[in-house]
Amino acid sequence: MPLDKKFDARAAETRIYEAWEKAGAFRAGANASRDETFCIMIPPPNVTGSLHMGHAFNNTLQDILVRWHRMRGFDTLWQPGQDHAGIATQMVVERELAKEGLDRREMGREKFLERVWAWKEQSGGTIINQLKRLGASCDWSRNAFTMDETFQRAVIRAFVEFYRKGWIYRGKRLVNWDPHFETAISDLEVEQVEVDGKMWRFRYPLEDGLSYRHPVAFDEEGNPTEWEERDYLVVATTRPETMLGDTGVAVHPEDPRYRELIGRHVILPIVGRRIPIVADEYADPEKGTGAVKITPAHDFNDWEVGQRCGLRAINVMTTRAAMWLKDNPDFAEGCPPDDVARAIQLLDGLDRYEARDAIVTLARDEGWLDGIDEDRHIVPHGDRSKVAIEPYLTDQWFVDTSKIVQPAIDAVKTGEVEILPEQDKKVYFNWLENIEPWCISRQLWWGHQIPVWYGPGRTADGRIDYSARAEHAFCGESFEEVAAEARAFYGVDEVHEKTDIADAIEDQLESLSHDSRAITLWRDPDVLDTWFSSGLWPIGTLGWPDDTPELRRYYPTDVLITGFDIIFFWVARMMMMEYALVGQKPFSTVYVHALVRDEKGKKMSKSLGNVLDPLELIEEFGADAVRFTLAAMAAMGRDLKLSTSRIAGYRNFGTKLWNAVRFAEMNGVYEVHRDGAAMPEPRATANRWILGETARVREEVDAALSAFRFNDAANALYAFVWGRVCDWYVEFAKPLLASEDAELVAETRATMGWVLDRCLVLLHPFMPFITEELWGATLPRAKMLVHADWPETLSAAEVVDAKAEREMRWVIALIEEIRSARAQMRVPAGLWIPMLELELDAHGREALACNEALITRLARIGSIEEAEAAPKGSVTVAVEGGSFCLPLEGIIDVAAERARLEKTVAKLEKELAGLKGRLSNPKFVESAPEEVVEETRENAAAREEELAKLRAALERLTEAA
Repeated sequence: MPLDKKFDARAAETRIYEAWEKAGAFRAGANASRDETFCIMIPPPNVTGSLHMGHAFNNTLQDILVRWHRMRGFDTLWQPGQDHAGIATQMVVERELAKEGLDRREMGREKFLERVWAWKEQSGGTIINQLKRLGASCDWSRNAFTMDETFQRAVIRAFVEFYRKGWIYRGKRLVNWDPHFETAISDLEVEQVEVDGKMWRFRYPLEDGLSYRHPVAFDEEGNPTEWEERDYLVVATTRPETMLGDTGVAVHPEDPRYRELIGRHVILPIVGRRIPIVADEYADPEKGTGAVKITPAHDFNDWEVGQRCGLRAINVMTTRAAMWLKDNPDFAEGCPPDDVARAIQLLDGLDRYEARDAIVTLARDEGWLDGIDEDRHIVPHGDRSKVAIEPYLTDQWFVDTSKIVQPAIDAVKTGEVEILPEQDKKVYFNWLENIEPWCISRQLWWGHQIPVWYGPGRTADGRIDYSARAEHAFCGESFEEVAAEARAFYGVDEVHEKTDIADAIEDQLESLSHDSRAITLWRDPDVLDTWFSSGLWPIGTLGWPDDTPELRRYYPTDVLITGFDIIFFWVARMMMMEYALVGQKPFSTVYVHALVRDEKGKKMSKSLGNVLDPLELIEEFGADAVRFTLAAMAAMGRDLKLSTSRIAGYRNFGTKLWNAVRFAEMNGVYEVHRDGAAMPEPRATANRWILGETARVREEVDAALSAFRFNDAANALYAFVWGRVCDWYVEFAKPLLASEDAELVAETRATMGWVLDRCLVLLHPFMPFITEELWGATLPRAKMLVHADWPETLSAAEVVDAKAEREMRWVIALIEEIRSARAQMRVPAGLWIPMLELELDAHGREALACNEALITRLARIGSIEEAEAAPKGSVTVAVEGGSFCLPLEGIIDVAAERARLEKTVAKLEKELAGLKGRLSNPKFVESAPEEVVEETRENAAAREEELAKLRAALERLTEAA
């Protein structure tokens, strides 16, 4: 059945993908013919996610490598899966519950988790189907989920092992706290938002009527000329609501204004707390008043100052960012009872912003408000809740990363693990060499619950102490394991479990009143950070902690392809955890790709309205066009500037390939060519030439993909398939196919069929759908293209015919030069014009004699004659070993063309000078937005290229005039 006139991507892609899946084409080991393995772990998208352009880019690059290795006979596994995405998933389900008037706290943990699992089963697989639309050839039979029972075992085992080695501990530290979700969040889940705000200045009175001379006027050199006597310090803050947690005021040790006050104290307004004035370089004498309030429990910088200066940390907020003063012993300590009572009455329970307004009003009324300034500053927000996060002091679980970090550093330094591009190694090292303890607990319900249970402590004389809520922790992989440990620890017969601490204590006290030999434990309610579980992705999906065949076969994996933004959040953590748990690297190479931006270089965002949806693009242009565009633009270390016009252009590339195969079909190629046929041994120069070009491009693609130069591989294929095969070889083959020489026709059909098959094979990793369709539609095949043999044995050194190559390149160069000259001089495209041979060496004469019919037809040359000199009004055409000219007098207005070219050149020279002037201005390069500078560079380069062409055209015309 003949091919349709065009490829219907919308109709074909789903059908083709279903055929691949039905054939088991993507299963681990499919098409394996060698013992070598190749394994890639998909960066697991959130179960709540949908395909965005970053996913499309990342997964296209992975799929290219996977298909390439599978066709080369590697035992290939592309391991898919999804991350449970604790906070994101909990948010989605809570929103759904809110529509029903339900609240998770009223439902309870067990019922809520049932709803989460139900949502996951119903909606959580959306992104899988979207990845299939892209053509991702994962082994979906092995699809993993970070909350699967097998993966949970790995997560719990890792926690227990770390805990027992002393690498995990519980401690009180400052964390990013999301008041909406009431949980700690990672730095990755925080977005920095610039807001219009205020800077409030407050007067903190010095203790015991102390005063000092404060400068209020200065000379030109900055020396003070006037002073005033002050009995207070002025501190400035953007967050008045935190002042109730102040435990110090910091000044710079070299600031002459305050040097005599270091070691003295101020009295904190409202609550009367006596707090010290400390010396610390964090206080900037040039900023504000130079005196900084220190609130260690509510600011990360203040926490560091507090640690250095020995200041207390007092938390004055609830988990919902309301003021917590009543029943807060830390707040009341050291404060006059009457002041504490007044503060509680005025502020306790108020939302942080309500408290802010109340404190400012009180300061104004009582006279300790020094002033208010408008201020634009950065406020961290939760990326999901969109509310301002609080630095919050709370008990959390931490990994002591200093104990496990060194092998991850050494692996990259020694080259055991390669990070590409080189610049991203710096990001990796910078984070790991300055690593902080890792907060791994989250105050959520959806996730891996921490495998720690608590029981009562024991008094000095050995009695069980429940009343004081003293705790003893038990860590194990199951409650049965910790229960056995608890029976031995307490010397009891029975151990019970309660999920709530209050229920556990009530249950225990009742047991004790009956002199029962039983103990009740309660489990830590927190869950683990999703980065802890995803840090186990390579080993957890392969069956660890069991010694599985998959783990032995595919681990360590080969390549990780990921974005630069999670180098330290995910890549570094996998490195640390895998070395710590199994003593081996998780992968050999990390390829870090850049961002996909819009065509002007701006980051895509919904607010700017410049987001390109890959699913919409696939629907409009087909998956192959989207994939090829992303690959062709994937220059290592450079952001992509994506436009729909580029995608449309690569759709046209697919159409060009389709038309070439249709041409072959209509000219009897598939009546001669057979599946799996050996490479022909033709005698025609054009046929010998194209075989060599095919061998050469295969080597270029292999070299590029081996070095992760996806753009070089794609662009080499584009130049070969569109340029050399479709534009040149098909044209060269037309007279051969029309020849009366039956043997010549047969060899040309065989050559064209063999070359087009190689085109399909080489293009398949990049454009899998259209190539699979053409593969199956042209001939009966032994196997689908997805499993076709990659032509690794096709060596350019053995196949390239030097004589044929030189001859055909000479012919192509001449035709291109003629076409270029015609276009530059605006000769009508359909017009046949004469050409004069001015000089030509022996090779050129031979090439011309053998290919004159081709040259005249493709360049629209009416005749070729010899001449000693170019007549007036001619344009020269240079070629290897000689030159020609096109006499255009009488065909075009030569004088008018020269004038047009000169005018255009002058205009471009002026524009280029302006662009170069901007780029040579350091102020422009340093202060202008990055995308503006880059656009200016691109405009300059484009004009320079155009200018060179026009100057060459003018020179041609001038020389021959």
